[in-house]
Amino acid sequence: MKQGKSTTGAHKEHTVLGMAAGLGAYLMFAIMYAFAKLLSDNHSVFEIAFYRNLIASVPFLILVFGLGRREILVINSKPGLVGLRAALGSLTLATTFFAFSLMPMADTTTLLFTASLFVPVLGVIFLREQVGPYRWTAVVIGFAGVLIMTRPSGDIYLLGVSVALAAACLQAVLQIVLRYLGRFESPETTSFYFFIIGTLIMALPLPFIAVRPSLDEIPLLVGVGLSGAAAQWLLSTAFRNAPVAIVTVFNYSGIVWATLLGWMIWNDWPLPQVLVGAAIIVASNLLVIWRESRLQRLSEAHIRAKL
Repeated sequence: MKQGKSTTGAHKEHTVLGMAAGLGAYLMFAIMYAFAKLLSDNHSVFEIAFYRNLIASVPFLILVFGLGRREILVINSKPGLVGLRAALGSLTLATTFFAFSLMPMADTTTLLFTASLFVPVLGVIFLREQVGPYRWTAVVIGFAGVLIMTRPSGDIYLLGVSVALAAACLQAVLQIVLRYLGRFESPETTSFYFFIIGTLIMALPLPFIAVRPSLDEIPLLVGVGLSGAAAQWLLSTAFRNAPVAIVTVFNYSGIVWATLLGWMIWNDWPLPQVLVGAAIIVASNLLVIWRESRLQRLSEAHIRAKL
Protein backbone atom coordinates (compact mmCIF):
# COMPACT_ATOMS: atom_id res chain seq x y z
CA MET A 1 0.00 0.00 0.00
CA LYS A 2 2.90 2.34 0.74
CA GLN A 3 5.05 1.42 -2.23
CA GLY A 4 3.90 4.38 -4.29
CA LYS A 5 4.87 6.97 -1.74
CA SER A 6 7.23 9.52 -3.27
CA THR A 7 10.46 10.52 -1.60
CA THR A 8 11.17 13.37 -3.98
CA GLY A 9 12.73 16.35 -2.25
CA ALA A 10 13.63 14.34 0.83
CA HIS A 11 17.11 13.18 1.60
CA LYS A 12 17.47 10.06 3.70
CA GLU A 13 20.70 9.88 5.68
CA HIS A 14 22.67 6.65 6.12
CA THR A 15 24.90 7.39 9.08
CA VAL A 16 26.98 4.20 9.00
CA LEU A 17 27.70 4.70 5.29
CA GLY A 18 28.66 8.30 6.05
CA MET A 19 31.07 7.19 8.78
CA ALA A 20 32.73 4.61 6.51
CA ALA A 21 33.10 7.20 3.75
CA GLY A 22 34.58 9.66 6.24
CA LEU A 23 37.18 7.14 7.40
CA GLY A 24 38.18 6.39 3.80
CA ALA A 25 38.29 10.09 2.94
CA TYR A 26 40.80 10.94 5.65
CA LEU A 27 43.01 8.03 4.60
CA MET A 28 43.03 9.40 1.05
CA PHE A 29 43.77 12.89 2.35
CA ALA A 30 46.81 11.58 4.25
CA ILE A 31 48.11 9.89 1.10
CA MET A 32 47.54 13.08 -0.90
CA TYR A 33 49.42 15.17 1.69
CA ALA A 34 52.33 12.72 1.58
CA PHE A 35 52.58 13.08 -2.20
CA ALA A 36 52.36 16.87 -1.88
CA LYS A 37 55.08 16.97 0.76
CA LEU A 38 57.38 14.92 -1.46
CA LEU A 39 56.77 17.34 -4.34
CA SER A 40 57.12 20.52 -2.25
CA ASP A 41 60.92 20.41 -2.36
CA ASN A 42 60.90 21.40 -6.04
CA HIS A 43 57.43 22.78 -6.72
CA SER A 44 55.24 25.59 -5.40
CA VAL A 45 52.15 24.59 -3.43
CA PHE A 46 50.03 26.42 -6.03
CA GLU A 47 51.55 24.31 -8.78
CA ILE A 48 50.93 21.12 -6.79
CA ALA A 49 47.34 22.20 -6.14
CA PHE A 50 46.89 22.88 -9.86
CA TYR A 51 48.00 19.39 -10.86
CA ARG A 52 45.93 17.89 -8.08
CA ASN A 53 42.76 19.57 -9.33
CA LEU A 54 43.54 19.03 -13.00
CA ILE A 55 44.19 15.30 -12.68
CA ALA A 56 41.31 14.80 -10.25
CA SER A 57 38.90 16.46 -12.71
CA VAL A 58 39.64 13.95 -15.50
CA PRO A 59 37.40 11.11 -14.15
CA PHE A 60 34.55 13.61 -13.72
CA LEU A 61 34.99 14.97 -17.25
CA ILE A 62 34.83 11.41 -18.55
CA LEU A 63 31.64 10.80 -16.57
CA VAL A 64 29.96 13.96 -17.89
CA PHE A 65 31.08 14.11 -21.50
CA GLY A 66 32.13 10.52 -22.17
CA LEU A 67 29.45 8.55 -20.36
CA GLY A 68 26.66 11.09 -20.67
CA ARG A 69 26.21 11.82 -16.96
CA ARG A 70 24.98 15.35 -17.68
CA GLU A 71 22.97 15.42 -14.44
CA ILE A 72 26.28 16.05 -12.67
CA LEU A 73 26.29 19.54 -14.21
CA VAL A 74 22.93 20.43 -12.66
CA ILE A 75 23.12 22.57 -9.50
CA ASN A 76 19.93 22.16 -7.46
CA SER A 77 20.55 24.78 -4.76
CA LYS A 78 22.72 27.91 -4.94
CA PRO A 79 25.29 28.19 -7.77
CA GLY A 80 27.04 31.03 -5.94
CA LEU A 81 27.58 28.85 -2.89
CA VAL A 82 28.94 26.04 -5.05
CA GLY A 83 31.39 28.50 -6.60
CA LEU A 84 32.34 29.94 -3.22
CA ARG A 85 32.97 26.43 -1.90
CA ALA A 86 35.29 25.77 -4.85
CA ALA A 87 37.21 29.02 -4.35
CA LEU A 88 37.56 28.51 -0.61
CA GLY A 89 38.51 24.90 -1.21
CA SER A 90 41.33 25.94 -3.52
CA LEU A 91 42.67 28.42 -0.96
CA THR A 92 42.39 25.80 1.77
CA LEU A 93 44.20 23.23 -0.36
CA ALA A 94 47.16 25.51 -1.08
CA THR A 95 47.36 26.62 2.56
CA THR A 96 47.30 23.02 3.77
CA PHE A 97 50.00 21.95 1.30
CA PHE A 98 52.10 24.89 2.50
CA ALA A 99 51.73 23.76 6.11
CA PHE A 100 52.85 20.24 5.26
CA SER A 101 55.85 21.60 3.38
CA LEU A 102 56.95 23.49 6.52
CA MET A 103 56.56 20.80 9.20
CA PRO A 104 56.52 17.01 9.68
CA MET A 105 53.32 15.21 8.67
CA ALA A 106 52.29 14.18 12.18
CA ASP A 107 52.84 17.68 13.62
CA THR A 108 50.90 19.36 10.81
CA THR A 109 48.07 16.85 10.95
CA THR A 110 47.78 17.36 14.70
CA LEU A 111 47.38 21.12 14.30
CA LEU A 112 44.80 20.63 11.55
CA PHE A 113 42.66 18.76 14.06
CA THR A 114 41.83 22.06 15.73
CA ALA A 115 39.21 22.38 12.99
CA SER A 116 37.26 19.69 14.82
CA LEU A 117 36.77 22.03 17.76
CA PHE A 118 34.92 24.53 15.59
CA VAL A 119 32.84 22.24 13.37
CA PRO A 120 30.25 20.99 15.94
CA VAL A 121 29.67 24.56 17.11
CA LEU A 122 29.27 25.79 13.54
CA GLY A 123 26.95 22.86 12.81
CA VAL A 124 24.71 23.84 15.72
CA ILE A 125 24.70 27.54 14.82
CA PHE A 126 24.29 27.40 11.05
CA LEU A 127 22.70 23.98 10.41
CA ARG A 128 20.73 23.65 13.67
CA GLU A 129 22.06 20.13 14.16
CA GLN A 130 21.63 18.29 17.42
CA VAL A 131 24.98 17.27 18.95
CA GLY A 132 24.41 14.79 21.74
CA PRO A 133 26.67 13.94 24.68
CA TYR A 134 28.09 10.84 22.97
CA ARG A 135 29.32 12.87 20.00
CA TRP A 136 30.76 15.62 22.18
CA THR A 137 32.45 12.97 24.31
CA ALA A 138 33.95 11.32 21.22
CA VAL A 139 35.28 14.68 19.99
CA VAL A 140 36.83 15.44 23.38
CA ILE A 141 38.36 11.96 23.65
CA GLY A 142 39.75 12.19 20.15
CA PHE A 143 41.28 15.59 20.77
CA ALA A 144 42.84 14.29 24.00
CA GLY A 145 44.45 11.57 21.93
CA VAL A 146 45.77 14.20 19.53
CA LEU A 147 47.35 16.11 22.42
CA ILE A 148 49.02 12.95 23.68
CA MET A 149 50.36 12.19 20.21
CA THR A 150 51.90 15.64 19.78
CA ARG A 151 55.63 15.20 19.65
CA PRO A 152 57.78 18.02 21.01
CA SER A 153 60.20 18.88 18.23
CA GLY A 154 62.34 21.48 19.97
CA ASP A 155 61.89 25.00 18.69
CA ILE A 156 58.36 26.04 17.78
CA TYR A 157 58.19 27.01 14.13
CA LEU A 158 55.84 29.97 14.33
CA LEU A 159 55.23 30.25 10.58
CA GLY A 160 54.39 26.57 10.23
CA VAL A 161 52.05 26.62 13.22
CA SER A 162 50.31 29.78 11.97
CA VAL A 163 49.79 28.36 8.48
CA ALA A 164 48.46 25.08 9.85
CA LEU A 165 45.99 26.87 12.14
CA ALA A 166 44.81 29.03 9.24
CA ALA A 167 44.25 25.91 7.16
CA ALA A 168 42.31 24.35 10.05
CA CYS A 169 39.97 27.34 10.25
CA LEU A 170 39.33 27.19 6.51
CA GLN A 171 38.67 23.46 6.70
CA ALA A 172 36.07 23.97 9.43
CA VAL A 173 34.17 26.47 7.30
CA LEU A 174 34.36 24.21 4.26
CA GLN A 175 32.98 21.24 6.18
CA ILE A 176 29.94 23.28 7.16
CA VAL A 177 29.41 24.41 3.56
CA LEU A 178 29.75 20.82 2.35
CA ARG A 179 27.22 19.67 4.88
CA TYR A 180 24.72 22.26 3.68
CA LEU A 181 25.32 21.50 0.00
CA GLY A 182 25.07 17.78 0.72
CA ARG A 183 21.38 18.24 1.46
CA PHE A 184 20.73 19.32 -2.13
CA GLU A 185 23.68 18.34 -4.31
CA SER A 186 25.17 14.97 -5.17
CA PRO A 187 28.82 14.30 -4.23
CA GLU A 188 29.64 14.15 -7.95
CA THR A 189 28.27 17.64 -8.57
CA THR A 190 30.10 19.35 -5.71
CA SER A 191 33.33 17.51 -6.54
CA PHE A 192 33.09 18.31 -10.26
CA TYR A 193 32.78 22.06 -9.77
CA PHE A 194 35.39 22.06 -7.04
CA PHE A 195 37.99 20.49 -9.31
CA ILE A 196 37.13 22.50 -12.44
CA ILE A 197 36.97 25.90 -10.74
CA GLY A 198 39.97 25.02 -8.56
CA THR A 199 42.03 24.15 -11.64
CA LEU A 200 41.28 27.54 -13.21
CA ILE A 201 42.10 29.42 -10.00
CA MET A 202 45.37 27.59 -9.40
CA ALA A 203 46.40 28.09 -13.04
CA LEU A 204 46.57 31.89 -12.63
CA PRO A 205 50.03 32.05 -10.96
CA LEU A 206 51.56 29.21 -13.02
CA PRO A 207 53.30 31.41 -15.63
CA PHE A 208 55.39 32.89 -12.80
CA ILE A 209 56.10 29.81 -10.65
CA ALA A 210 55.81 26.66 -12.77
CA VAL A 211 58.70 24.20 -12.89
CA ARG A 212 58.83 21.39 -15.43
CA PRO A 213 58.30 18.10 -13.52
CA SER A 214 60.86 15.35 -13.93
CA LEU A 215 59.95 11.80 -14.96
CA ASP A 216 60.30 10.67 -11.35
CA GLU A 217 57.82 13.31 -10.22
CA ILE A 218 55.06 12.45 -12.70
CA PRO A 219 53.80 9.45 -10.66
CA LEU A 220 53.70 11.71 -7.59
CA LEU A 221 51.64 14.30 -9.44
CA VAL A 222 49.24 11.62 -10.66
CA GLY A 223 49.04 10.27 -7.12
CA VAL A 224 48.16 13.72 -5.75
CA GLY A 225 45.33 14.02 -8.25
CA LEU A 226 43.84 10.54 -7.90
CA SER A 227 44.03 10.42 -4.11
CA GLY A 228 42.56 13.94 -3.99
CA ALA A 229 39.67 12.91 -6.24
CA ALA A 230 38.91 9.87 -4.10
CA ALA A 231 39.15 11.89 -0.88
CA GLN A 232 36.86 14.63 -2.15
CA TRP A 233 34.18 12.24 -3.37
CA LEU A 234 34.29 10.21 -0.16
CA LEU A 235 34.10 13.34 1.99
CA SER A 236 31.13 14.68 0.04
CA THR A 237 29.44 11.30 0.48
CA ALA A 238 30.20 11.35 4.19
CA PHE A 239 28.70 14.79 4.80
CA ARG A 240 25.67 13.92 2.68
CA ASN A 241 24.89 10.88 4.82
CA ALA A 242 26.00 11.83 8.34
CA PRO A 243 25.97 14.96 10.54
CA VAL A 244 29.05 17.16 10.65
CA ALA A 245 29.92 16.26 14.24
CA ILE A 246 30.02 12.53 13.44
CA VAL A 247 32.11 12.82 10.27
CA THR A 248 34.52 15.15 12.04
CA VAL A 249 35.37 12.49 14.61
CA PHE A 250 36.90 10.36 11.87
CA ASN A 251 39.22 13.22 11.06
CA TYR A 252 41.27 11.97 14.01
CA SER A 253 42.16 8.81 12.11
CA GLY A 254 44.30 11.04 9.90
CA ILE A 255 46.98 11.25 12.58
CA VAL A 256 47.32 7.47 12.45
CA TRP A 257 47.75 7.52 8.67
CA ALA A 258 50.12 10.51 8.85
CA THR A 259 52.27 8.82 11.49
CA LEU A 260 52.48 5.61 9.47
CA LEU A 261 53.33 7.43 6.26
CA GLY A 262 55.87 9.62 8.03
CA TRP A 263 57.56 6.53 9.41
CA MET A 264 57.57 4.65 6.09
CA ILE A 265 58.69 7.55 3.87
CA TRP A 266 60.72 9.86 6.12
CA ASN A 267 61.71 7.35 8.81
CA ASP A 268 59.89 9.32 11.51
CA TRP A 269 59.62 6.55 14.08
CA PRO A 270 56.50 6.91 16.28
CA LEU A 271 57.20 7.54 19.95
CA PRO A 272 55.30 5.66 22.72
CA GLN A 273 52.93 8.57 23.29
CA VAL A 274 52.04 8.46 19.60
CA LEU A 275 50.90 4.86 19.97
CA VAL A 276 48.94 5.69 23.13
CA GLY A 277 47.24 8.62 21.43
CA ALA A 278 46.42 6.51 18.39
CA ALA A 279 44.74 3.94 20.63
CA ILE A 280 42.64 6.66 22.25
CA ILE A 281 41.64 8.05 18.86
CA VAL A 282 40.61 4.62 17.60
CA ALA A 283 38.59 4.16 20.79
CA SER A 284 36.74 7.42 20.18
CA ASN A 285 35.90 6.30 16.66
CA LEU A 286 34.66 2.94 17.93
CA LEU A 287 32.46 4.76 20.45
CA VAL A 288 30.73 6.66 17.65
CA ILE A 289 30.38 3.56 15.48
CA TRP A 290 28.88 1.57 18.35
CA ARG A 291 26.50 4.37 19.34
CA GLU A 292 25.26 5.10 15.82
CA SER A 293 24.91 1.41 14.95
CA ARG A 294 22.88 0.87 18.11
CA LEU A 295 20.64 3.87 17.39
CA GLN A 296 20.10 2.67 13.83
CA ARG A 297 19.12 -0.80 15.03
CA LEU A 298 16.71 0.68 17.57
CA SER A 299 15.18 2.92 14.90
CA GLU A 300 14.74 0.02 12.49
CA ALA A 301 13.21 -2.09 15.24
CA HIS A 302 10.79 0.74 16.06
CA ILE A 303 9.76 1.05 12.41
CA ARG A 304 9.19 -2.71 12.11
CA ALA A 305 7.11 -2.66 15.29
CA LYS A 306 4.80 -0.01 13.78
CA LEU A 307 4.20 -2.00 10.58
